[in-house]
Amino acid sequence: MSSIGCTSTSCVDVGRTQFEARSITAERAGKFIRLLAVTLGAASLAACAQSSVVTQKAELRTSRQASLDQDRTTSSMIKRRVASVRKHTASRRNAGSIKTNSHGIASFYTEGTKTASGEKFNTLEMTAAHPTLPFGTKLRVTNLASGRSVTVRVNDRGPYVQGRIVDVSYSAADALGMVGKGVAKVKLDVVQ
Repeated sequence: MSSIGCTSTSCVDVGRTQFEARSITAERAGKFIRLLAVTLGAASLAACAQSSVVTQKAELRTSRQASLDQDRTTSSMIKRRVASVRKHTASRRNAGSIKTNSHGIASFYTEGTKTASGEKFNTLEMTAAHPTLPFGTKLRVTNLASGRSVTVRVNDRGPYVQGRIVDVSYSAADALGMVGKGVAKVKLDVVQ
């Protein structure tokens, strides 16, 4: 049974205090369990979010690798280069002052990741490498054997093989009909 102890300032019912102490402990345990449940739920959500980020990064990495593999396949298709004699009549002045035509050997290239102008090299664009013309210069390249011509934009330096006057991208070479041989006799006209 309960006993009552009194002091000069307060009286405490010992039996009742034990009951209140038990209910306070149960209340604290309930709060602790709820806090634990919230913490576990938050940890589960964080793990799911992390898993999603890891999956997205893996998919991006796979996509980049596939793109690189495609570029390597394209660049390994044609790596032929044949040296020829150079016949170049254009002077080494700026593009605006070049009024004469240039005749010589053109080749094409499919390698590289960055051009001398800082652009990313793309074999599917109509671009060219020229040793002296300013970047952005538009050139009409005419294949003298087939009569085909394309307009390309200078965005790189080259060619670095003696006897060549211009290197064009794979797409431009395909349009000129010179992919099979790798080189062609061409005429260059500055368009712009």
